[in-house]
Amino acid sequence: MFSLEIECGSEDRDFLVAELWERGSAGIVELDARSVRAFFEDGAGRGELLKMYPGSRLRVEEERDWVRAARDLLQPMEVGARFYLAPAWRDDPAPAGRLRIAVNPGLAFGTGVHETTQLCLEVLEDYLRPGLSVLDVGTGSGILARAAVLLGAGKVYACDTDRVAVEIAGSPDGAPNRFVGSADAVASGCADVVLANISPEAVIRLAPDLLRARRAGGVLIASGFERSETDMVRKAMPTPREVREKRDWALMVF
Repeated sequence: MFSLEIECGSEDRDFLVAELWERGSAGIVELDARSVRAFFEDGAGRGELLKMYPGSRLRVEEERDWVRAARDLLQPMEVGARFYLAPAWRDDPAPAGRLRIAVNPGLAFGTGVHETTQLCLEVLEDYLRPGLSVLDVGTGSGILARAAVLLGAGKVYACDTDRVAVEIAGSPDGAPNRFVGSADAVASGCADVVLANISPEAVIRLAPDLLRARRAGGVLIASGFERSETDMVRKAMPTPREVREKRDWALMVF
């Protein structure tokens, strides 16, 4: 067994994780906001992997159940005032007063560990009222769409350009209205709350459609970018109503 530590920006992490699984990884751990560690059996072909991921750091691992070890690193967590995120393979009940969301890391971006996901969940608690409609652009694992359902949203639409992510987001407690595509495919004013936890480049590129999809009087919640990138996002948007930060990451409400 060996592992590779690979550096990766937030905008590419979901694609990297999906690719690593396709390459036969036995387990993947998010080390921090900028790097992941992927575990492989000895026969996986380390030479080819090192060529594919130049600059990655190889480590020979001791013999142990690394799949279980990787899973054990992801523990249930409380996020915001109302949410309780637990790995799908655990049956921990949610504490009193909290809403439980099962997460399945490795299939699509969005385990709740990342600061931008936490920021979005916290802001949803403050801005989403029962009965409001929600559009989640770049839904990934669907965690934000599921959170909206649990908070009592009237209708929740979730989209992603990744077909696998859309399938995952359609889990039993996920968004019932989901499609492969992006914000340019929705009607103007279709949602009271528009969510976009994606890369800063994607937020900027989609800004006209994200704002168009927002119903009059509604809000656009945008994240997926670092604090140092907020100025570039501001230039594509109206003046934000609110800016929140968590460590090196930021969120804006418009």
